Amino acid sequence: MTTAETSALESRVGHYYQMDGTYLVGREKVREYARAVQDYHPAHWDVAAAAEMGYSGLVAPLTFTSTPGMACNRRMFESVVVGYDTYMQTEEVFEQHRPIVDGDELTIDVELTSVRRIAGRDLITVTNTFTDTAGEVVHTLHTTVVGVTAEDIGPEVKTAVQRAMMHDVNILDVGESAARYEKTVRPAGEIRISEGGLTRTPATPSFDDVKVGDALPVHHTRLSRGDLVNYAGVAGDANPIHWDEEIAKLAGLPDVIAHGMLTMGLGAGFASSWTGDPGAVTRYAVRLSAPAIVSAKEGADIEFSGRIKSLDAATRSGIILVAAKSENRKIFGLATMNVRFR
Repeated sequence: MTTAETSALESRVGHYYQMDGTYLVGREKVREYARAVQDYHPAHWDVAAAAEMGYSGLVAPLTFTSTPGMACNRRMFESVVVGYDTYMQTEEVFEQHRPIVDGDELTIDVELTSVRRIAGRDLITVTNTFTDTAGEVVHTLHTTVVGVTAEDIGPEVKTAVQRAMMHDVNILDVGESAARYEKTVRPAGEIRISEGGLTRTPATPSFDDVKVGDALPVHHTRLSRGDLVNYAGVAGDANPIHWDEEIAKLAGLPDVIAHGMLTMGLGAGFASSWTGDPGAVTRYAVRLSAPAIVSAKEGADIEFSGRIKSLDAATRSGIILVAAKSENRKIFGLATMNVRFR
């Protein structure tokens, strides 16, 4: 995309729409997603365990919102953010204002919040806000992708992808014309952010018992091709580079790779297993560095580690650095998690 075309896209920043209908968080969907990201914290599975921690239902894993968010963002990348052949995820920020639980009925807003050109590439950020029936925003999700043009995708890749894709999905189906574009913006009005995540006493270690530099126990997670196929179905990410070896190699990859969002979900579960309370997280930000390569025979081993970077006595909270690597490659360029302590 040329500089002029980037400038035209920048004029669309602020484009807003709301998903049709509402998204009802189902109990089995929560369990299904938790299984897909290998997160077996009792709050995601057992109603009684969640209630004992003060929740009205099963707690959705922190990265759960990426699934409805992806579905809602489809229109943005098909008719508003035009000029690219596909997109590559690079960064994700989850702001948990209060934990989402099963039974929540959510309205989802979609807004183009940023377009930046860095080193000849366009970085595009789309923000989803999840609002409950009380009118409070319970979660905010910021997704940043890099626009990929035809110059980066060979015709043989396009042909292979089109043949492999599910019948009603085409990840290369993007908008090309601005002729019928009409910008819509967020209606004026107050946005109320839920404070539910700050009022409950978290089931975490006491603030008085942790210190800067404390390390989280190292954890290894195994991924197989079956895990990737399952995650693709649960999350709705149908890109064949996550399950088709031939297409992955046509795209210039050494082999099939794990979904970036899957590795983020694994990282969130790793941290919450140490804190003891997935609802104590207020922010989780991940910048991806390299993909985890998942071979058919060996699968992949991802090593997660972490340490407390800083603590704030006034809010009894801290920031945890989360690291992930596979075959000595850093999967996360930078990942931080803000956690409230008891």
